[in-house]
Amino acid sequence: MLKTRKENRPLSFMKEKAKILDEEGINRAIMRIAHEIIEKNKGSVGLCVVGIRNRGVYIAQRIAACIKQIEGIDVLTGALDITLYRDDLALASGQPLVRKTEIDFDINEKNLVLVDDVLYTGRTIRAALDALIDFGRPKSIQLAVLIDRGHRELPIRADFVGKNIPTSKKESVEVRLQEADGIDEVVIVEKLGGDSSPLGAQNDV
Repeated sequence: MLKTRKENRPLSFMKEKAKILDEEGINRAIMRIAHEIIEKNKGSVGLCVVGIRNRGVYIAQRIAACIKQIEGIDVLTGALDITLYRDDLALASGQPLVRKTEIDFDINEKNLVLVDDVLYTGRTIRAALDALIDFGRPKSIQLAVLIDRGHRELPIRADFVGKNIPTSKKESVEVRLQEADGIDEVVIVEKLGGDSSPLGAQNDV
């Protein structure tokens, strides 16, 4: 009797352990990041914000909206896909999903804020830096993340952090946003078995 792939694959269960941020908490964290960006850059002149696809883009857009609310200035905002720059691309099975990069402005001599949802090993950010250099030479590149969960494998540190969450490696942090998931929340989940990834936001790897 032939077994299906599903029958051969070990079952995986994701147990939600704790909710770290709700909608109000996410909004407060993003507003605080916006204030810190303005303070560090002494205003918003010459500033641009680029989010890493997918949820980093939505957070970048929210940061830009907060900066406009504070400063009254529209900040240039872009979206960056880093799929082809990943150092684990050769290890991936199947065809990688490449999304569109949308940076339709000159990043040269700009103070560029790179935005992601979760900072983990730092490898996603390394890939993003390689991708950005193909678009020009910013005056500075600063990093903003909603969640820093630790376990860095590369010497990368965020300039702006919404919340630091100590985690174990068997845990995963899921950032769920209205734009992608229909809800705003950040939760810690734990894999109880198997090899499946959580359905929510992928952690930085």
